[in-house]
Order: sequence, then structure tokens, then C-alpha cells
Amino acid sequence: MKNSLLVFGTKNFINSLKEIKEYLDFSLKFFHNDIIFSDAVSSVNALLIDSDVCNDGKYINLINSVNKKPILLVSKPGVLKKCNYTHRITSPLLLSDFNTWIVSSLTSEEFNKNSSVTIKEYTLDKNEKKLKKNNLIIAITEREIQLIELLFNEKKSLSKNSLLKKIWMYSDDVDTHTLETHIYRLRKKIFAKFNDEKFIINSKAGYTI
Repeated sequence: MKNSLLVFGTKNFINSLKEIKEYLDFSLKFFHNDIIFSDAVSSVNALLIDSDVCNDGKYINLINSVNKKPILLVSKPGVLKKCNYTHRITSPLLLSDFNTWIVSSLTSEEFNKNSSVTIKEYTLDKNEKKLKKNNLIIAITEREIQLIELLFNEKKSLSKNSLLKKIWMYSDDVDTHTLETHIYRLRKKIFAKFNDEKFIINSKAGYTI
């Protein structure tokens, strides 16, 4: 499925993109005055902004009100505007370069968003394979990341069989201490570095975070 961008800019900027939109690797939606801005933003992956609209305080306020969405600013060399943005591209560019830049910007944004998860007072960095708390860090394995993420995302206790199925793809009749061994080692690392005995909790219902 293509990424969808909301185009917000001058009439010339919008018209130029309408002419090339069928050649792009992402889809475009164009903002008009009769569209509610918050609704338009919620329906796309990112905003593509023409820097010329940042001359108008009304538009600056709209753009700067956007949260948790990448803002891709297109501007001329040396021109810096008051609008907030997460990525900036200098125009003019070849169509192929423009395509590549947009796609890579959105990909990196999505990767960064998904590579770090806040769990309690900890940060799980899936890219670096580390669990962090304040200035303390431990290295964790790919399997430990899967285990932590699953327990955190489920928001409820998971039984041994359920965890073995979801992570190790084991059947119900498999008798193994694989899960207990992984949880024991992970708890041991967490306690040694963070002095936390309650990161993973087990009860009759199973395991939870």
C-alpha cells in the first residue's frame, strides 16, 4: 500500500504536483480551505509542505499544530522558514530524486518510530537490541525482544503454552523448559543491572509485564 501525503502549499506548488502525481511512488491528497485540517491530517502518513505558505501566520499555526506526523518541507536553497518540519528538501529536483527522497524519508521515520518502545520506565531499543533505564543499559537477544514486546502488547497474562505457540511455534503437547530458561536469564540480567524483580511477573494465569 502506498504512503499518502497531504500537500499543503501555494496554487502553483499544488498544480505542479498534480501534473506529476501519477509518476510518484506515493499518493497525494491536496488540502483545500473547505477541508477540516485535523481530519485531512489524520487520513495521511505525512505532510508535504511548500515553504512559501510559511509566510502566512495562519498557515504556520496550522502546520505547527501537527503532532506525530512527519512534515516534509520543500524550499529553495538557503531559505529557512518558521514552520516546523522533520525533513527538508531543497528544490528544484529531478522527479526520480524527488521520489527517492520522499520514500526514504518516510521509511526512516517509520523505522525510527517502530524501533523504540517505552515500557514502564524502560526503553526497549529493537534496533540496538538494548533495554535502557536512565543511564543504565543491558544487551538483549532477538528472542528476548519478542518476549518483552508480546507480553507488553497483550496487556494481560499469557500462559506458557500461549507464549510457546506465539514465539517458538510449539504445539500444545511439547514438554520444554525453553520459556522458563529464557525468562530466568532475562530476569537475572534485569535484576543485576536495574535491581528490578518485578519487570516480568508470573502468576497462576501466566506471565505479564
